Amino acid sequence: MTQMLSTRPTMVMRARYMIPASFVEAVIISIAALIVSLILFGLFVLCSGVNPFEVYYLLLRGAFGTEYSWRSTMIHAAPLMLTALCVVMPARVGMMIIGGEGCVLLGGLMAAFTAHLITAHLMPSAPPLVVQAGMIIVGMSAGGLWIAFAGALRQFRGVNETISSLLLNYIALAILNHCVEGPMRDPTSLDHPSSFPIGAANMLGNIPGTEIHVGLIFGIIACVFCWILMDHTTHGFATSIVGGNVRAARIAGLSITKFSLIACFIGGACAALTGVVEVAAVHGHANDALAAGYGYAGILVAFVARQNALAVIPVAILLGGVAASGDLLQAQLGLSAASVQVFQGILFLVILGLDTWSGRLKDIQHTWFARPLVRLMGAMTKRKTTAGVANAAA
Repeated sequence: MTQMLSTRPTMVMRARYMIPASFVEAVIISIAALIVSLILFGLFVLCSGVNPFEVYYLLLRGAFGTEYSWRSTMIHAAPLMLTALCVVMPARVGMMIIGGEGCVLLGGLMAAFTAHLITAHLMPSAPPLVVQAGMIIVGMSAGGLWIAFAGALRQFRGVNETISSLLLNYIALAILNHCVEGPMRDPTSLDHPSSFPIGAANMLGNIPGTEIHVGLIFGIIACVFCWILMDHTTHGFATSIVGGNVRAARIAGLSITKFSLIACFIGGACAALTGVVEVAAVHGHANDALAAGYGYAGILVAFVARQNALAVIPVAILLGGVAASGDLLQAQLGLSAASVQVFQGILFLVILGLDTWSGRLKDIQHTWFARPLVRLMGAMTKRKTTAGVANAAA
């Protein structure tokens, strides 16, 4: 057992430079899902009397055509990166958590509560950095514990984590409504009940030189961190064992409960950071505007990214661009701005349908259309593979 644990980092190093058929499958299935979804969405708008090719053009233009489009796309992509991790991380231990929406609500609510507690009671003259750090720490902790609770129900009571995490979303929404309409309500918010404002000085602000809030940086950092943790560390290797084969994990002496709750906590904390950013960088207070569906959209991002934390970044940007182009479709073609949600729904169904082919295309990397991808990845990792083999031999 000691020898097995001591060689585990080497096993991770060797595995990360391989290009298995499953990786090529994942890329091809995701691309195929996007193409099929675009075709079906084109048929949908065609039934409305709209030229589908014009819709495709406006989708591309609205997402990436201008500087304003890029800015809007990045703003929409930031929360999707964080909420997708709420699905990705528990999925690594074989758990399907869809409670990201509740984490967003609780994260935003606790951020507003923390800011008011510090500035009005604990430290009225506290510097903005202290207030901001407090909002982030408390908000992320609340979201992490929220999803960890769903994981604990699975581990200790056998409750299905998908159902429990979904129901926790509605409980979180009820808690938010109760607080902003009751004990935390700002007396000046007459028509739209909201919490006490956090104060202009305590806002997170934008990325220097841009009009994009810092949530984008948080999202990218979180995705990279989770990718390194899961794919490049001993902890991630052990987590993969727990998620891949529970019996083997027990034989190896790994704690199923420990790794499951850690994955749930990290995922919930990332999703809650979305709510913190929405309060501290966008709204300035907590209200029902936090229930914007970011948690549910993150599920789609995670599925298209094939539960890969690093792949979440480009997928979130792509789907963020689709969401950003909704207003342009409405202005130019008269389609409802919600029509992009139809595309997202179609994409989700298609990715679920094509997912049934996963594992059946064992020789897909030898096909003519997959060879360029395999050769490209092989060329990029050839030097690193040599280093991995040398370390393994050592």
